[in-house]
Amino acid sequence: MAKKKMARAETAESMGARQRDISVSEFFLKNRHLLGFDSPRKALLTTVKEAVDNSLDACEEAGILPSISVELRQVSESRYRVHVTDNGPGVVRSQVPKIFAKLLYGSKFHRLRMSRGQQGIGISAAGMYGQLTTGNATRIWSKTKNQKQAHCIAVQLDTKANKPVILEDVEVDWLPTFYGEDPDVPMDQFRHGTCVSIEMEAAYVRGRLSVDEFLKQCAIVNPHVQLHYRVVLRSKEPAPTDDQSQLLSTEPGWTVFARAVKSLPPPSAEIKPHPHGVELGLLMQMLKDTPARTLKQALTSDFSRVSDKVAHYICDTAGLSPKARPARIAHQESEALFKAINAVKLMRPPTDCLSPIGEEQILAGLQKEIAADFYTAVTRSPAVYRGNPFQVEVGLAYAKPGENKELGADDPIRVLRFANRVPLLYMGGGCAITKAVSGVNWKAYGLAQPRGALPQGPMVVMVHMASVWVPFTSESKEAIAHYQEIIRELTFALQECGRKLSVYLSRRRRAAEAERKRGYIEKYIPHLALGLREVLQFSESEQEHVEHQLKDMLERTHLQV
Repeated sequence: MAKKKMARAETAESMGARQRDISVSEFFLKNRHLLGFDSPRKALLTTVKEAVDNSLDACEEAGILPSISVELRQVSESRYRVHVTDNGPGVVRSQVPKIFAKLLYGSKFHRLRMSRGQQGIGISAAGMYGQLTTGNATRIWSKTKNQKQAHCIAVQLDTKANKPVILEDVEVDWLPTFYGEDPDVPMDQFRHGTCVSIEMEAAYVRGRLSVDEFLKQCAIVNPHVQLHYRVVLRSKEPAPTDDQSQLLSTEPGWTVFARAVKSLPPPSAEIKPHPHGVELGLLMQMLKDTPARTLKQALTSDFSRVSDKVAHYICDTAGLSPKARPARIAHQESEALFKAINAVKLMRPPTDCLSPIGEEQILAGLQKEIAADFYTAVTRSPAVYRGNPFQVEVGLAYAKPGENKELGADDPIRVLRFANRVPLLYMGGGCAITKAVSGVNWKAYGLAQPRGALPQGPMVVMVHMASVWVPFTSESKEAIAHYQEIIRELTFALQECGRKLSVYLSRRRRAAEAERKRGYIEKYIPHLALGLREVLQFSESEQEHVEHQLKDMLERTHLQV
């Protein structure tokens, strides 16, 4: 019997010959689950989410009240085409290919300012997923305010080079032709803007983790936006639903989430890094890259909350000359400077970089989309984690048991999680918001609560975190990391809402008890009048008069209470 040939052992040279660069787009192509494209259903939601986020950011930065149209059109059994149109400022033609077909390209990553997008990955990754599953290009229509015609550009992503490939570039009339002659299309308010169309393998399912729910929550947390939405299915059968959700209307046409307020959120300003949020390696890189000529100038110009006096104190504590060249500071000197920065007391970073929703707008959004009897909202003062300012807001809606079919009295409460005005639908179990809600003692506020779990009751809790840099647990941006500073602020805001809820529930219980006692008294007033008639020998008319007086006295007492 012939012997098996032994595999030849690898050498350092043979292994080294196989090494090559890995493009960021190649990496995410093989690991698309990191970006939220791990299933056809979630891929559809992620695509809509990224497109809507970009539209909202563009409109708000341009000072335009946003109107957004979202259409899901089924083209085969497992294939959908997503159209998202906005009335924003549009995109200049030269930037369209890079924005929509290049990963890690954008203007927000290096900017310390509250915004929905951060990494320059989302919409390009959605186009990459559509290209991977269907082979089709991403198509973009864009028209700026001063243009007579729109640019229509079809692009694909070269994953090996992480570069866009332009397949078509023509000038066309605005608006996109795929809307056809539908008289119900709300296109009259879209005189300029951007439209992105992506075809992909996807699955449309209604429910708590659906596009429907995402857009509804967008309307709650962005009461200034007008959303138009429709789903065009090939068959007349309604889409499947989650076990946990109620079947929504399947009537054709557009669903409109109306605008609740007609003012834009206050604009957020860009801030510089706070020294207490900069680690040693980043500090060394900033000193090498700074255009400042002296160390003192670098500290005052490249960081926030560092005055000339503070810069002198830091340099003296580190044993460095304020006139030293920043690029020539050695590793040992950088470490001394780093320790001196963290030893000095500094003001907290500026908070005008944040744009919270506000209590009035939170209430407007909740009242518009959730039927309830009691609403309250709390906006906390800004706080800081790792040198990054953030702000926590909580809204609460409580319905009478049985009045809202979606909120069961014996079911866990619904928790709506948001970060920078973006709904977070997945990974709720690993999010700091869920941990904070479960960690509050809701029994003290009148709700039933199993140990270590969410409370039970017909209630919705809306939690929003605004920050210049939200610490998401993954690139898909679905859950917030468990920083103690964040959980503490969340807990304080939830407890404040809980106290307001407790007052409402106590008043309602007292009113119910008074109503029950009044019912008993009303029941026995006729018997009491009859007894008085028998004892005092009243006439029938006198009995009726006494009964009327007793009822009148009961009514006056009830009104006083």
